[in-house]
Amino acid sequence: MSAYGTLIFFCGKMGAGKSTLSEKIAHERGAVLISEDEWLAALFPGEINDFKDYIRYSSRLKPVLALHVEQVLLAGTSVVLDFPGNTRKQRAWFREIYSPHCIPHELYYLLVDDGVGLKQLKKRQREQPERARFDTEQVFKMVTGYFEPPEESEGFNLRIVERNSA
Repeated sequence: MSAYGTLIFFCGKMGAGKSTLSEKIAHERGAVLISEDEWLAALFPGEINDFKDYIRYSSRLKPVLALHVEQVLLAGTSVVLDFPGNTRKQRAWFREIYSPHCIPHELYYLLVDDGVGLKQLKKRQREQPERARFDTEQVFKMVTGYFEPPEESEGFNLRIVERNSA
């Protein structure tokens, strides 16, 4: 058994429930939860106005956090990263964190119908108006165009969570 913490991360389309599940798992396991949305909002308030801004600022945040997350894991504390792992490139970033030291990891793939995701986005628009300009059907369709489900060949410890109706 490893003395290292476990790195837990997620893959799923917009509105699939990644943030909700990340909070639940962090609470259940006594893990450190690091939310990309929270860090970006705190570090770059008012600077993320479109998807290109998100990509630019997210790519600045990840290298800073990677070493910190690795150190927390090596100290024996599990970390839940509420960052999207929705493309092979995004998932490669997580691998760069755990691979050098063979740190245990789990990738939760939230397999959710598009209708469920869109319904969740409408709910989020009402509950979190500050996100309304990003949580739209148009953005959902654009982002979904880039989505790449995880494949066995990627070698992750995969946990599939299915939710087909709401």
